[in-house]
Amino acid sequence: MTGATRVARSQGVVPLLVRAMGLLTFLAGLLAPSLGAHAASPTRFSVEVLGQGPDVILIPGLASSSDVWSPTVAALQGRYRLHVVQVNGFAGAPAGANLQGPVVEGLVTQLADYIRSNKLARPAVIGHSMGGFTGLSLARGYPDLVGRLMVVDALPFFSVLINPMATAQSIEPQASAIRSNFLSMTDEKLAQVQADALSRLVKSPQGRTDALAWSLASDRTVTGQVTYEIMTSDLRSQLGSIQTPVTVLFARDDSMGLGASYIEPIFRNNYTGLANARIVRIDGALHFIMLDQPEAFLREVMIFLS
Repeated sequence: MTGATRVARSQGVVPLLVRAMGLLTFLAGLLAPSLGAHAASPTRFSVEVLGQGPDVILIPGLASSSDVWSPTVAALQGRYRLHVVQVNGFAGAPAGANLQGPVVEGLVTQLADYIRSNKLARPAVIGHSMGGFTGLSLARGYPDLVGRLMVVDALPFFSVLINPMATAQSIEPQASAIRSNFLSMTDEKLAQVQADALSRLVKSPQGRTDALAWSLASDRTVTGQVTYEIMTSDLRSQLGSIQTPVTVLFARDDSMGLGASYIEPIFRNNYTGLANARIVRIDGALHFIMLDQPEAFLREVMIFLS
């Protein structure tokens, strides 16, 4: 990476996919009362509702299972009603409507419909990676629906991790090639590339094993399309319209090498247009902060929700 440039040069396509939204190349509880007969029926995701209390929506990242939130759910469901999202096409969930793009825009629209239909009163939203980008888009497009937002290791324009000077237009050919690569790689090659990528995105051995399994169980068409959309979507110029209080968590670890010193400036510089932002560094973690530093992550979640 001179930060980012070093990563792009040394890691290849899929590793960056995973941290650039998952970083860019591609990476119980008490059931709540019924949400009512007129609840929305989303086609791009499913929702498990757990616990009781103020509403919190949890959105996982690219090619991730909703199980990425299991420790968070265990800690929160005694005090909050949690709406745990599973994106269709990821981690073995049937792809359904997500075989047709644009996927992220569809997720945002249907999340807004879900909030309205279930009469959720300005819920808190927590999103990891692609889920964080989705949360930013939701807060921008539907400011009356989101009470507060936590973005976990995500940027308003992920492609700066490949090239700090990138634009949505200049990165499009590379994004298109990555989308095609998801469909053309053999299963063996995909498994090799994903395993290599996730070794730099998750420190926790069990977390790495789980994340790899989720990734390999994900629909390639959906993963490739979402990667393309995130790489070519730049929200930086629109951050000023977001009035929702936002907490941004980002990971830093010595294993990032020279790139570790560039991570904080990248996050702070790319969020300069966001009012009401609290930006927090989590040390000793890679991209999956909630798996690598669960205590530090939960501490920040509780501050965010208080």
